[in-house]
Amino acid sequence: MSRRGPRGQHGSALVEVTWLTLLLLVPLVYLVLSVFEVQRAAYGVTAASRAAGRAFVLAPDQRTGHARAVQAADVALHDQGLSLPTHGLGVTCEPEPLACLTPGSVVVVSLDLDVALPLLPAVFGDQTPSIRVASTHRAPYGTFREARP
Repeated sequence: MSRRGPRGQHGSALVEVTWLTLLLLVPLVYLVLSVFEVQRAAYGVTAASRAAGRAFVLAPDQRTGHARAVQAADVALHDQGLSLPTHGLGVTCEPEPLACLTPGSVVVVSLDLDVALPLLPAVFGDQTPSIRVASTHRAPYGTFREARP
């Protein structure tokens, strides 16, 4: 006759801790990854709008200024592993929209970027959920500078 004692809960704490860790740690890791992705994009968009404004103000004319602004924004976003959207960069001038490089004018650069949330499947349709990140930078041309075409 074999003698067995009552069955206890030996080893069940390990199983419970493992399941609780998985249930709590996986969402926490996903949340941290999402926050880092959005923060990276926010930093990239801010740096890109600032670089584009400075490049525009230093250009010899407005046509070259637009081209340099797009290139500067693309380089700044590329540094963060992002790409410049086709119609995401907007350059306007105040107070005269057609006279950006005149003394006292201000070049306003705005950039919008949609950041896709990481590791989400295409269950939600054709587009994955995203968060829009935007930045606006105002670069003054200067009151005591020479007017450029």
